[in-house]
Amino acid sequence: MSGDSHTLPLRQGTTFSDGPVPDIDPTTTAGLLTERLQAWKHAVVYLEEYVGATEKAHRAHSKEYEKVLKTISHPLREGAHFDQGLGGVAGFFENVRVNTQAMINTNAETEKILKGTVLPILERLHKEIKAKHKEVSHNAEKSAKEIEKARSATQKHIELLSQNAAAFESTGAKLTPSEDPYVIQRGVLHRLNKQVVEENNHRNDLINIQDGFKAFEAHVVEVVQQAIEALNQVAGGQAEKMRALYVDMLGAAQRIPAEFEWNGFLSREGNRLVDPNDPPRSVESVNFPNQNHVSTKALIEGSLERKSRNKLSWGTQSAYYVVTPSKFLHEFKDDDNVRIDPKPELSIYLPDAVIGVPSGEKFYIKGKDRGGSFSSKLAGTSELQFKAHSAADAQKWYDAIRIAAGTTGSISNSQPHSPTGSTPGSISGASTKVDSSVGHKEQESGIMGGETVSSPTALSPAVTRQSTMKDSASASEKKKEADA
Repeated sequence: MSGDSHTLPLRQGTTFSDGPVPDIDPTTTAGLLTERLQAWKHAVVYLEEYVGATEKAHRAHSKEYEKVLKTISHPLREGAHFDQGLGGVAGFFENVRVNTQAMINTNAETEKILKGTVLPILERLHKEIKAKHKEVSHNAEKSAKEIEKARSATQKHIELLSQNAAAFESTGAKLTPSEDPYVIQRGVLHRLNKQVVEENNHRNDLINIQDGFKAFEAHVVEVVQQAIEALNQVAGGQAEKMRALYVDMLGAAQRIPAEFEWNGFLSREGNRLVDPNDPPRSVESVNFPNQNHVSTKALIEGSLERKSRNKLSWGTQSAYYVVTPSKFLHEFKDDDNVRIDPKPELSIYLPDAVIGVPSGEKFYIKGKDRGGSFSSKLAGTSELQFKAHSAADAQKWYDAIRIAAGTTGSISNSQPHSPTGSTPGSISGASTKVDSSVGHKEQESGIMGGETVSSPTALSPAVTRQSTMKDSASASEKKKEADA
């Protein structure tokens, strides 16, 4: 045996047996070869369908990329915020549009090349295999019919020889010339020779077909390789183009400097942006109408202690109090204007109040809370007992309260404006702020905020009632002494 690892299958005899009419079907080999050609034809059909489907896919891709292009076909919204030149976001989107259009074109072009170049190669091969199949099947069928005819004739003469050979013995050789076994045998040989010639011709035809199959199949394989090579060049090249287009889009995005758009935006709209070098705003730097009006300046303000109004509590509580030119004594929790909205906890209208003379650090005011709460409207008049930080501080509060309570009419008859008057100053020795216009001489002359009170008797009715009560008490004591 040779070194070939393949074991050839047992061949069907190509030389017929010694019998005059062999049992071998002369169409067996031909049928096998035609079936093989049918297999090759179907293999090529597979490739045709594959390339056809690939062609349709590229046509569909072209349509789909048209939809993709529509998503960025319009200019950028709020596009004025981007630099319209190359190298920025607007330029990048233009690059994307151009590359996407190229994707549409390359898919459409690939479809046309597949249809006009690759498919025809397989279609021609398909026709060749089909013609070869027709040729083999036709010749094999024709040869098979000739052989069958020759075998039938030979078989008939052999049967005739058998009949006459039997008659020769039974009749004692009394036969006609046409029935002579010798003559019939020669006729058998004549027909058998013709049959063998037909069989050998058929055999030679099959050998030629078999020998041609090797070269034909090599041709089929070569054409298939050419078709796949063309498919690779067209579809594979198109895939490389697609990749290059995406790489170009990536490069366009990566080439945008990180601060390119922001710097361009600053150059165009910088005048509308906040200048980081400007100092932050402060309440002290803000001016608003009437912020320095005389009615906004406290006559005196500071912290005082007040005895609790709760009958169950005997302690005192500290709060921040202000006497305003509007003749109110306001109580606040503290002097913080930032943390919470500074709404008065208590508001006493001083002209309607009774003001007690200081006794050391203590003084009192009897009046009604005129604040905005519903409970304050229902509450009656109550006596509020205060304690200042010192006797002098208590006297200052009393003087300011007495002036406010005795003032009649408005503080100023001028229209509201924003004067640049002096601000309240602080009194040394106590946490109390007093308007600089409130002094001893002003107490005597009744001058406050630029207005002159005609006489000390221009105080409020409450203060007048208090003085009248004191004068009546003194007259009663003097009468008692005279009677004694």
